[in-house]
Amino acid sequence: MAVSEHHERALWRPAPVRSRPLSWTFRYQRLMILLDAACGLLIGLVALLGRFPGAPEPALYVAATAGLPLVWVAWVAMLGGYDMRVIGLGSEEFRRIINSAISLTAAIAIVSYAVKADFARGYVLIALPGLGVADIAARYAMRKQLHRRRDRGRYMRQVIAVGHAGAVADLITLLRRDKFHGLEVVAACLPDYAGRSLIENVPVVGGFADTARVTRDVGADTVAVLACPEMDGITLRRLAWELEKDGTDLCVAPALLDVAGPRTTIRSVAGLPLLHVDHAELTGAKRAIKSVFDRIVATIALAILAPVLAFIAVVIIARDGAPVFFSQARVGKGGAPFMVLKFRTMVRDAEQRKAALAALNEGDGLLFKMSKDPRVTATGAWLRRWSLDELPQLFNVVLGEMSLVGPRPPLPAEVACYEDDVRRRLVVKPGLTGLWQVNGRSDLSRDEAVRLDLRYVENWSLALDLQILWKTFAAVIKGRGAY
Repeated sequence: MAVSEHHERALWRPAPVRSRPLSWTFRYQRLMILLDAACGLLIGLVALLGRFPGAPEPALYVAATAGLPLVWVAWVAMLGGYDMRVIGLGSEEFRRIINSAISLTAAIAIVSYAVKADFARGYVLIALPGLGVADIAARYAMRKQLHRRRDRGRYMRQVIAVGHAGAVADLITLLRRDKFHGLEVVAACLPDYAGRSLIENVPVVGGFADTARVTRDVGADTVAVLACPEMDGITLRRLAWELEKDGTDLCVAPALLDVAGPRTTIRSVAGLPLLHVDHAELTGAKRAIKSVFDRIVATIALAILAPVLAFIAVVIIARDGAPVFFSQARVGKGGAPFMVLKFRTMVRDAEQRKAALAALNEGDGLLFKMSKDPRVTATGAWLRRWSLDELPQLFNVVLGEMSLVGPRPPLPAEVACYEDDVRRRLVVKPGLTGLWQVNGRSDLSRDEAVRLDLRYVENWSLALDLQILWKTFAAVIKGRGAY
């Protein structure tokens, strides 16, 4: 006999809470405070000895050194440096540390001038900038440790996802793939939950009206409301009131996806908070700066890496014969074709053998993907593992055909099949690396690669470029998706 929907709900029991997030949150915050204080004491001693080497230390600077850890911790706390919403994710945590170091330096300078204190500028210039650098390094080490624990399923915030089934499934998939976010969906509430029991192995436990009750039953500490017309302003406000009683965090996803914070501002109009979205920066001075930056860095990199490039060329010739390079037609900015340059990693008749391997294609687009491609030479496999085959594209960057960071350069056959939205990738130069490179490379599906490329196009900034370049080194070392 079929089990009724009501009975099925009654049989559902919340999964046991594996660890209350507040417990590890307090422990992590205490560890950060102790680490920040230790950095303050260490750098204070360095500044003291550096300012007064081998001489008796004046009492003023000894007192300043002793008090620096307390002042630093209090100042960082005042500027939100211990807010767990920014800990372990993104650059906001580091930005707050930098702001703390700069503003504390300015505050000490102003106070010293106002009271006419004879305080050595050398001590301040050594202590506070050095403290900022040391603290960022310490926070970075803590972040990596946190990410390793989250990869093992620890230190996660338990989330109730509220929205339509498709959006909930996408959120579950994203958070499972990128566990460093520290969010784990443990239950879902849908407007049309009747007849559904699971989404991506996550239980569906009720409708929107059940959200607050489900949150208490599960012991979750975060509710993520995804964009849906049923969750209007009044309903969302009432939900916020209910969650406020238990101190549960509420996150709301806007309908406009993949738009980064710097492009959005909240403006109050007639008492209504309106989200203002700036246009993507596709032209202007910042784009010119990016172009100059790309060419200068690529030129310097070619000069430094010239011996490495020569060595790789010699190895390819010695082991696999000529030619050294492989060139292929790709599509650049505005649909302009160009020839992308790489070190040859396959046998000379690779294109002729491709037809025989078509049935083994692991890609979901026109780009052929095969994790164990028999056409790849032994030298080529090594070059691909460390992404060294991509280094000749620095010449494409110097020529202005590519950028250091940007969307993946597509094949002409791919572009011919582009939908209107996907053509947005072509408004900027393709990149030597990009969000696709640091998020899985060849392991990504076509849709995911397109989504990341469009996110980059919409949210480009020089700071994001530097962040991606930094993360590229880690991605290359890990070798994820390198084939």
